[in-house]
Amino acid sequence: MKAWRVHTPGEPREAMRLEEVPEPVPGEGEVKLRVLAANVNFPDALLARGQYQIKPPLPFTPGVEVCAETEDGRRVIANPSLPHGGFAEYVTAPARALLPAPDSLDDAEAAALHIGYQTGWFGLHRRARLQRGETLLVHAAAGGVGSAAVQLGKAAGATVIGVVGGKAKVRTAEELGCDLVIDRETEDPAGIAARVKEFTGGHGADVVYDPVGGDAYTASAKCVAFEGRIVVVGFAGGTVPTPALNHALVKNYAVLGLHWGLYAIKEPAAIGACHAELTRLAAEGAVKPLVSERVPFAGAADAVQRVADGTTTGRLVVVPALDGGAR
Repeated sequence: MKAWRVHTPGEPREAMRLEEVPEPVPGEGEVKLRVLAANVNFPDALLARGQYQIKPPLPFTPGVEVCAETEDGRRVIANPSLPHGGFAEYVTAPARALLPAPDSLDDAEAAALHIGYQTGWFGLHRRARLQRGETLLVHAAAGGVGSAAVQLGKAAGATVIGVVGGKAKVRTAEELGCDLVIDRETEDPAGIAARVKEFTGGHGADVVYDPVGGDAYTASAKCVAFEGRIVVVGFAGGTVPTPALNHALVKNYAVLGLHWGLYAIKEPAAIGACHAELTRLAAEGAVKPLVSERVPFAGAADAVQRVADGTTTGRLVVVPALDGGAR
């Protein structure tokens, strides 16, 4: 089969090589799957660079999220078992962790429903306890992770403020349903905070969803409301903030960490329950992954690089069948 593999860590465009390799053999408790679509995630770039918390043995295939077909013809969503990641024609995955792909979504959309939306749901509902009528501030609101949080926030009845970078992303965030969109290319952290406070009549954001870190966190701390909650999801901006914790006492706000993968270890049943809720929301049209591009299999390395560079809007999804891959 064909698979993209990393032999030496580096930038995805250089580190990922398209090769002919044997099909993976399922281990105990695993199943073999034919990949229908593989969503590109920022962790794929970190894997290629050797910077992810999980370091699979070399060589390995990146790709942490797929929509795939089982040998008995079921369409499922899965997290492939590394080192046999999703940018391949076939993968293996734990049988107990397979989730049914929603009928309301096509293969590319289903591949993009899992990690980003689960992270958003756990972050907003499990960690921050977002309530109807509250104000939610979402950084990188036009990106794959942020767009999921915007949709989930609107579905929960929140007023949503989106922060994006550039005019094109402003339009995307508005189309997603943001009640206010702020362009960080024209505002510094203080300016973003001022816009949020003005829009909320001085109240600030009850919940902040931050997958960016760096200056985004700085802006969040300036405009979070009394007893607000800042959900730290990741550091796509490249800078891990070092907050002054004494500042949390000024407004009694909470800083909440969210590592979605821990639920698979600590409380796997919660992932299935969340997926049932996401499937319901998808069927109702309340959430729909923003797939901006369906990428041929030959373009996988370039797609991962573009996500790493932060130049994309929504989700890039690799679809093997577009250029003669798995059928």
